[in-house]
Amino acid sequence: MAILTAEGVRVSFGGLQALAGVDLAVDEGTIHGLIGPNGSGKTTLCNVVSGFYRPRAGRVAFQGRDLTTLPPHEVAVAGIARTFQDLQVFGEMTALENVLVGGHCRGRSGVVGAVVKPAAVRREDTAGREEARAMLTYVGLAGLEDRRANRLSFGQQRMLELARALVSRPRLLLLDEPAAGLSPAMVERLTGILHALRGERGLTILMVEHVIRLVMGISDRITVLDHGERIAEGPPEVIRRDARVIEAYLGSVLDRAAD
Repeated sequence: MAILTAEGVRVSFGGLQALAGVDLAVDEGTIHGLIGPNGSGKTTLCNVVSGFYRPRAGRVAFQGRDLTTLPPHEVAVAGIARTFQDLQVFGEMTALENVLVGGHCRGRSGVVGAVVKPAAVRREDTAGREEARAMLTYVGLAGLEDRRANRLSFGQQRMLELARALVSRPRLLLLDEPAAGLSPAMVERLTGILHALRGERGLTILMVEHVIRLVMGISDRITVLDHGERIAEGPPEVIRRDARVIEAYLGSVLDRAAD
């Protein structure tokens, strides 16, 4: 059963049509890959789903609720967390502080409670810190809680961004090129984490990625975009053999991989 649907989504920037009536259905408890050439509309679709862009036409629904006009913070409260193609960590804050920011949408204290800090708020703060530390451990950053984010390696910052998204306890995790710039060892670690999130936690994942080995190896289903249109959708074994996908995208990717 689909937990996320996009129907007829259209987005234009000036005279450029970034999405031309795209449909998407992501089944609950699956990893759904979203691939295509640069400029095909993948990140634009992610921005529509997460509330950063409002489509010119079409509808996005999550668990049956229309999200099309909601701002990003309300989309996050609804249960969708995301990472970004370009790193979005707070460099001067510690790793722990970065993850705590991700949990703010679950806080109940409000402005007055944050200032006065009654017992219930102190308990919430303590529990939040414990959960943030556990999430850092989960992604392989144990012992780095007090290190400033800009002192972490690029790969560690990628994992920090993932931890910050996970601490909000989302039902859907939207990953925009999570393996970009990672070493093979870090890609392997990321693969293990994603397998565990789906298998152990039942989390639904929508992933934009150019690392074809990762996408093909971990996705239950893949949607392919080209020039703002959906040109194919299906399980990895079908996508590998699709002539239109090979012509538009996979052929050039495999050629580069062979060089």
